[in-house]
Amino acid sequence: MDFLQRLARFLDRPLFPWKKLIIGFSVSQFVFEAILGIRQYRVLQRTKPPAVLQHEVSQEVFDKSQAYGRAKAKFTLVNNLYGQLQNLAFYHFDILPKLWSWSGDLLLRFAPARFSGEISQSIVFILGFIFIHQIVSLPSSIYNTFVLEEKFGFNKQTPKLFITDMIKSNLLAVVLTPPILSGFLAIIKKTGSQFFYYLWVFVAGLQVFMITIYPIAILPLFNKLSPLEEGKLKTDVEDLAKKLKFPLHELHVIDGSKRSAHSNAYFFGLPWKKHIVIYDTLIEKSTEEEVVAVLAHELGHWSLGHTTKLFGISQAHFFYIFTLFSVFVNNNSLYADFGFHKEHPIIVGFLLFSDILGPADNVIKFLMNILSRRFEFQADSFANGLGYNAQLASSLIKLQIQNLSTMDADWAFASYHFSHPILSERLKALNWQPTKKVDVKVDEKAEEKKEEDVATTTGRDEL
Repeated sequence: MDFLQRLARFLDRPLFPWKKLIIGFSVSQFVFEAILGIRQYRVLQRTKPPAVLQHEVSQEVFDKSQAYGRAKAKFTLVNNLYGQLQNLAFYHFDILPKLWSWSGDLLLRFAPARFSGEISQSIVFILGFIFIHQIVSLPSSIYNTFVLEEKFGFNKQTPKLFITDMIKSNLLAVVLTPPILSGFLAIIKKTGSQFFYYLWVFVAGLQVFMITIYPIAILPLFNKLSPLEEGKLKTDVEDLAKKLKFPLHELHVIDGSKRSAHSNAYFFGLPWKKHIVIYDTLIEKSTEEEVVAVLAHELGHWSLGHTTKLFGISQAHFFYIFTLFSVFVNNNSLYADFGFHKEHPIIVGFLLFSDILGPADNVIKFLMNILSRRFEFQADSFANGLGYNAQLASSLIKLQIQNLSTMDADWAFASYHFSHPILSERLKALNWQPTKKVDVKVDEKAEEKKEEDVATTTGRDEL
């Protein structure tokens, strides 16, 4: 505690250029990620698939995958630049103190006197912040959904569904933000310099609560979960769960196809009560054995303790964040450099602290991706040990083809961004022996759409 207090006093230096420091961090991250993106773009201009995939993936599919990858790379670069300009504008025009002042004025005009404190103002401030961010990011979201994803045959959303999802998300923010933020701020205000202990416990409890209510109250707002129909697939999945002593409570099919043609499967829930969710697109485009192989991989994460380890790491990460925040929460020079000379709102301090923490968080992200890729290899090996070698390899190839996922990657880009190994690495680890092109079921209408739209983009684009 003495060390943290000394560090807090050391960092609270009048006229210290915190704004320039944060802007420098932000611009440096953008430049670094742009350089990595350009390196990856060069890989996406290659015309031949990796050797391990040449027998599984046709030239036509590879060309489409490369074109999709290049389109996403261009979008990411432009979108990141747009986001960078937003950040610079926020800082240059002192949007944060203006938004804070506006929040206070709004409460004075329309709210009863008992809602005039910092907590109430912070709730209005954050909701306003979320609303502004959503408005400025709306063009990017619309382009990504209705232009980029549509062009490659993946988008299934209608404008009505897009708007409905946005309204539901905003309503969720309005419902969940006040109690969560109130608890967050009340703990900091009432527990003094050791607030990070109590805040850590609060967030851990909140995570457990959200895991509990997510399948009951949140997921049904956006997707329909249906019980998996009786049949061989259900029997095989239940037998696999029993064999591994996985506490399966319910087995669902999710209507992912109403928004996207991408496929996946996952599980969630409390340690003693798990739910398995399979995308309808995965069932439609895979054999029953391949779906079970995908789930054998997913349950491998559980059996090998990966989910528990990641939860423990996330708790350590939260503790580290809250402990460091205790050093900055009363930093007068930080607030002053961003236009807060008389008031020091805790939530504003936390937002600014998050920006300061950016470089360290990027290092943690890099290390977590290394660990995540290691866990993916281990889960593949687990499924292989259960006898699903051929089925898992086939399902991975099908998912890669159906999703037009990246089939090759620059090592630096992959190390920094990818939480999963690329397909060629996973097949090598499985000792997969190339045999023939994998038969992939396709949506004929979507495929026709891809053919029309991708025909003009499969050439070698220049960035």
